[in-house]
Amino acid sequence: MEKADVIACEDTRVTGKLLQHLKLQKPTLSYREENEKTLAPQLAARIAEGETIALVSDAGHPAISDPGFRLVRECRAKSIKVVPIPGPMAGISALAASGLPTDSFLFVGFLPPKKSARQKFFSENKELPYTLILYESRHRILKTLEDLVQTLGEDRTICVAREITKLHETFNVGPAGKVMDAVSRQSQKGEFVILIAKEGYTLE
Repeated sequence: MEKADVIACEDTRVTGKLLQHLKLQKPTLSYREENEKTLAPQLAARIAEGETIALVSDAGHPAISDPGFRLVRECRAKSIKVVPIPGPMAGISALAASGLPTDSFLFVGFLPPKKSARQKFFSENKELPYTLILYESRHRILKTLEDLVQTLGEDRTICVAREITKLHETFNVGPAGKVMDAVSRQSQKGEFVILIAKEGYTLE
């Protein structure tokens, strides 16, 4: 928060106590469920113009049953960088910063190593009405994405996040075909999180 130009928070009084404890003097902005629809595009525009905005929850995690999803979605749709701070787990941090729906999700963990088993999983779960969170290793990331595209289609909205909260953190968000192409041209070192949006969801 030290580098932020402004801090968007649920309750400025609650965050004010945190800032006082950290001995930081930063302007705060009330960002709540009631005004999120209006403020999200405004804040995204400010970030696009060069400001750094920190998003803080009173408790819990921003964008996970707390305000933040609409702002992250606006930023991802405009290719604005979103950086999550360390959270309770990589999957949740990736979800919060992905721009994919956060209101309902299923954490799956690692998929089976065999191609047929992975394709069966995608086929059986392609119509689930919530975001899926998967983990994958560097050794199988491209194979898994190939199976995903073959089974769910190249237009399915996904996010592939690598090395969450680490030095070489990367996010690729959009249609599965384009994301797979982007990942194939980048480093595959590290640990990956794959998020799959429900059928029909887009960032636009």
